[in-house]
Amino acid sequence: MREVPMRYVKANQIGIVLTVILSLLFQQPWILAALWVIQLAGLLSEGRLNLFVFVAKRLIKDKGRETQAAELQRFNNTLAVLFLTLALISFGFDWQIAGYAFAVMLLLAAGAAVLGYCIGCTIYFWIKQIRAGRFRRT
Repeated sequence: MREVPMRYVKANQIGIVLTVILSLLFQQPWILAALWVIQLAGLLSEGRLNLFVFVAKRLIKDKGRETQAAELQRFNNTLAVLFLTLALISFGFDWQIAGYAFAVMLLLAAGAAVLGYCIGCTIYFWIKQIRAGRFRRT
């Protein structure tokens, strides 16, 4: 199984948090569109074309040992792209509240991940449990 160094995962999470905060502070949805491009490029290239990872590779010299499964990273990145897509569609229809709600949900998820709790990982786990038939209602 392929692994992704956590320093790159964290760099992406911090990049998401900072970009969404900038978008909210300046009330500029186009900043979310730029983030969408960054995240989609990363998703389609398995992280190679993610701007935040690119910068982290040049700035962070410490190799570190902690990693995350590439499959999990791809799932989390897909969720980020989904939330950004929903936010941008909402802004496109001039549904400001919905657009900001999706942006804030992404901010909260990425912020929690930076602090150590991965909401996407929990969702991924439950999906795997359901698919394996280990989740039953009583």
